[in-house]
Amino acid sequence: MNNNRRTFLKAGAAAGAFTLVGFPHIWSKNSSLAYAQGGEIKVGVLFSLTGTTAIIEESLNKATIMAIEEINAAGGVNGMKIVPVIEDPASDPATFAEKARKLVLSDKCVSVFGSYTSASRKAVLPVFEKQENLFWYPTLYEGRECSKNVIYTGAVPNQQQDDFVPWLVEKFGKRWYLIGSNYIYPKEENNYVKKLLAGLGAEVIAEEYVPLGHSEFSSVINKFRSEKPNVIFSTVVGDSVVALHRQYRAAGLDPATMPMASLTTSENEVAAMGGDAAAGHFTSAPYFMVYDSPENKKFVEAYKARWGSDKVTHFVSESSYFQVYLFSQAVAKLAASDIGPLAIRDAVKGEQYKAPQGLVKVEPSNLHCWLRPKVGQAQSDGQFKILKQSADWVEPNPYSAYPDQKCTEEGLKQI
Repeated sequence: MNNNRRTFLKAGAAAGAFTLVGFPHIWSKNSSLAYAQGGEIKVGVLFSLTGTTAIIEESLNKATIMAIEEINAAGGVNGMKIVPVIEDPASDPATFAEKARKLVLSDKCVSVFGSYTSASRKAVLPVFEKQENLFWYPTLYEGRECSKNVIYTGAVPNQQQDDFVPWLVEKFGKRWYLIGSNYIYPKEENNYVKKLLAGLGAEVIAEEYVPLGHSEFSSVINKFRSEKPNVIFSTVVGDSVVALHRQYRAAGLDPATMPMASLTTSENEVAAMGGDAAAGHFTSAPYFMVYDSPENKKFVEAYKARWGSDKVTHFVSESSYFQVYLFSQAVAKLAASDIGPLAIRDAVKGEQYKAPQGLVKVEPSNLHCWLRPKVGQAQSDGQFKILKQSADWVEPNPYSAYPDQKCTEEGLKQI
């Protein structure tokens, strides 16, 4: 994968431009019958199986495939079988856009499940908006997006930070060091955390970004040691998370006095780095593998049985899983002749599902999900201990950092 933001932005821009000229406009808006031909419903599965973010995305692919298999084994959707068309975009935004065009235009998929990074989501967005198709995005993300062609099932900043940040300030202190990967997601999350910290009388003593795939953190670790922040707020993603944690531990830094607090470090990354490197640090997420619910017990057991007893579930694989069930519930409400991307979008508005994390719901106004935030502390056994959870599900506000803007069913509005 390209390791600098400029290359990412150029790739995304090139991909967006190519969607305008690369294919003739062959889409038929009245092709619902084609979507349910022969008792089959084709969907795209677009997660990286190679490249720097494959460490996380291969598990999203697994969770998606498992949900499809379960639904098909239970009789499908009104007797129709969901057929996945799997592509590997190789952790590259331009390849994401290319594969998305194939899935929508050539394969005629009625929806596509995919993406982890915001760079890849931004790269495919023009495809789905131009072709009036539907993209299902499972990842926690920075918000500030109001597309009518995306169902967002991951957390937005207010759902992860509103409880987490005040709790950390109270527990550890007001001097914060922000470290993130160099692309849009960390910068927007940090934009919001700075607003919350200002309201709490806390200060950001440093804000630093490293290229995607970065693995040498010695200079960053030296800054941690010299600056002595109370909290290190990390939005580092992919392979870089493993390197950062291992080098932090090797340097002898202590999470009891200088913890890393993350929105992105899950059981999957912990498994890659080793429990000892993760122990003592914190993550805010709607889901942890240890969460005690009948739905989660079933999910974890099924995942291990399908993919291996050493595998872990985490907050993005969980949303990758439950969004397929939301899709199937929406399709089940439609006659076969009415099945199409926009009909599915309208049918899923307000839809609820008892997910492993608890009951979730698609908010009709902005197509994001009501979720159930939790705070976990990593343990040496590779799991998290849940220390705090919201009393109820939390409404998604993708523009929480921009109070003068609101995403509505009619589009983005100025307030």
